[in-house]
Amino acid sequence: MVHKWFEEAKLGIFIHYGIYAVKGVAESWSFYNGRMSYEEYMSQLDGFTAKNFDADKWADLIEKSGAKYAVLTTKHHDGVALWDTQYSDLNVVKKTPAKRDLIKEYAEAITKRGIRLGMYYSLIDWSHPDYPSVYEGGVVPEDPSKMNPFAYPTDGVQDQEKWQRFLEFNNNQLKEVLTNFGKVDLLWFDGDWERSAEQWGLPAFKDYLLSFNKDLIINSRLQGHGDYKTPEQGIPITRPEGPWEFCTTMNRSWGYTGDEHYKTLDQIIRMFCDCITMGGNMLLDIGPMEDGTIVKRQEETLLGLGAWIREHEEAVFGTDEGIMTRYWLGGSTVSKDKQTLYLFVYDSPKESVCLKGLSNKINKITVLHSGKELTHVIHGGVPWFNIPGTTWIHLTPEDCHEHVTVLKLELEGELDMYGGSGAVVTHN
Repeated sequence: MVHKWFEEAKLGIFIHYGIYAVKGVAESWSFYNGRMSYEEYMSQLDGFTAKNFDADKWADLIEKSGAKYAVLTTKHHDGVALWDTQYSDLNVVKKTPAKRDLIKEYAEAITKRGIRLGMYYSLIDWSHPDYPSVYEGGVVPEDPSKMNPFAYPTDGVQDQEKWQRFLEFNNNQLKEVLTNFGKVDLLWFDGDWERSAEQWGLPAFKDYLLSFNKDLIINSRLQGHGDYKTPEQGIPITRPEGPWEFCTTMNRSWGYTGDEHYKTLDQIIRMFCDCITMGGNMLLDIGPMEDGTIVKRQEETLLGLGAWIREHEEAVFGTDEGIMTRYWLGGSTVSKDKQTLYLFVYDSPKESVCLKGLSNKINKITVLHSGKELTHVIHGGVPWFNIPGTTWIHLTPEDCHEHVTVLKLELEGELDMYGGSGAVVTHN
C-alpha cells in the first residue's frame, strides 16, 4: 500500500555515502566485478573519517531542494553498515576513524525538518560468510566454478542452514534500522535479484517489516512484493502503472568518484517535470565525499532545482499528472479540482506555443513565475461535432523563464480533452 504522502511528494533525494568514496571507486561493484581486490576495497575503511559530516547541513540542503523525502544508504552490497549495528563488526563506528553512528545523526536531522525518512538497505551482503551459500531459486548452475564467489557457492554445494542464518542476520539488522532511529517512512531495498521471492521468505518477510511500522512504504525491489515501481537511470517513456519513482544520478555515478560528467540544471529540471507529468516522483542522487562534504556542483544543482520549484510551487505540489504529449509537446500537471492546467514550456518559442484538443473555454492564461497575462487565438474546430480548434498561446522568448517556463491556464469547468480523429465536415 502506498500512502498519500508518497504520491504527493514529487521529489526525493537519494544519498550514496560509504567507504567507496575514499578512493572514489564504484560502490561494492568494483570488487565484485574484479576491478580491484576485496582487500584493496576494504582498506578504504582506514581512510573513512566523515570529519566534515554535518547531518543538519545535509538536511538543510535537502529541504532547500524542495524534496519531501530523503533516502540514505544504511548499508550497500559491500556489507559496511553506517550505523552502530550489534550484529556485525563491519560498520563505520567500529572499523573506521569516523567512529560515529551516521544513520542516527541523519535520521534526527531529517525528521526534525518534517522531511520523510527513507532508508536504503542492501538485501545482499557480499562480505557476509553465510551469504554465498545458495543459488538463485535453488538451481545449481552447469558450471558452479564460474559463479561469482561473493554471491554463490563455487563448488555446487548449497547450505540451507547457512542461508537461514543469513536471513536471520538481515532480519536483525533491519529491526535495528526500523526501530533505533524513530519512525522510518520508507525502506528502499536493493539486491533482491540474486535470490527468489521464496528464498527471501516472502511474503512473511514483508509482514515482519510491517510489524515494526504498519505505515512503512517499501520500494519494488522485493521480488514482486514492493509497493511502488523504481525505474533507474532510463526515464520511462510510457507511464509505469501505479505509483512510481525514477531514481537517477546527477552525473554517471551513485557514490563519489570525482565524475565530472554532469547533467545541466536545465536537464535535471526538465527530467523532474517529465516525472511529475506522468504522475511519478524523481529520486535524485548525491554522492558525498569521504569526509561528508557534498560536492559544490551537486549542492548548486539542488539549490537551483529548489529555487525553480519554489517559483512554480502551485504547478508542482497538490497537482495530478498532466495531459498526453499528443495534445501538448511538453510536460504538464492539472490542479486537483481539474480546473487549472499547467503547461511546461521546455524551449523558447518563436512566436507562440500550440495546445491541441482542449474543449474548455480558457478564462485566463498567465506566465507563472512573472504573473504576466498572455493572449491566445483558436484556429479551426468543428463546434457542432464538438471538435475543438487548435489553441495558439502568444509567448515570446522574453516571457520565458531561464530554465523551464510554466503557463497557468484557468479553465471554465473541469478539464475536457478531445481525443478523436476529427470528422469530415458535411454541412456548413
